[in-house]
Amino acid sequence: MTALLLAPSLTAPPDVAPARRHGVVLVHGMRQSSRTWAAQEAYLAAAGHTVVPVDLPGHGRRIGQRFTLDAAHDVIDDAVESLPSGDPVVVVGQSLGGYTTLGWAARRATSTTHPLAGVVASGCSTDPFGKPVALYRGAADRVARTAASWRDRLPGRAGQTPRTSPDGSARPGWGLVTDALGALAGRSSLADLADVRVPVWFVNGARCHLRWQEQRYLRTAERGALVVVPRTGHDVQLEAPTVYNRILGRALSDFTRSGPLVGAAHGAGARLGS
Repeated sequence: MTALLLAPSLTAPPDVAPARRHGVVLVHGMRQSSRTWAAQEAYLAAAGHTVVPVDLPGHGRRIGQRFTLDAAHDVIDDAVESLPSGDPVVVVGQSLGGYTTLGWAARRATSTTHPLAGVVASGCSTDPFGKPVALYRGAADRVARTAASWRDRLPGRAGQTPRTSPDGSARPGWGLVTDALGALAGRSSLADLADVRVPVWFVNGARCHLRWQEQRYLRTAERGALVVVPRTGHDVQLEAPTVYNRILGRALSDFTRSGPLVGAAHGAGARLGS
């Protein structure tokens, strides 16, 4: 395993051209949408990769659907199957999308026509399993019910379209938060990570509130790398898009060199290259 910390004086790691084209699926975070990835989609497409940003259930074009992990995994399945056959696949997930991606990679990444080459996971290096998330879910559920009650009492507010997210999409309500946190609280993402058999890069903002177990995540990954971006928070791909894009380019290059993990020792890790 290898940890890479970006020094404050370093604006971004150098661009590294991958040896081949990849199919890349981008999975957004809580209460965001596929629009969140606009900068990354443009960067990767310009580099020759096929890029599919998805909307998870309860978000974006799927805002009317209820979030479940099975439904979210189905969305990733469909995106992967839409990629050119034979191209190595990389799935990039942020926050809720990162946890969803790790679960998908552990249980569903079995396609022989769309082989998974690697995962990039951001803002999801704290295990949501257990009591703290369950307590937050309960609080979110109370907020959702209270907000709905007040909204229905106000003239002209019943059934109003949700406010917009920073990416311009309709912002899901708190009911989505309770569904998503309830799904995450019932699973251990560390257990999912232990079953992932491809390289995993963890890319976190230095001020992200969900990075406090990142060293444990790094140790759990079969072949892991950690990048911490200074002066950024949870939504690192939005706060430092140029740096994040170049990190993605570096990760794709590493995945190409790493090749499939056949008989690799657990915890062996991967070297980041110069």
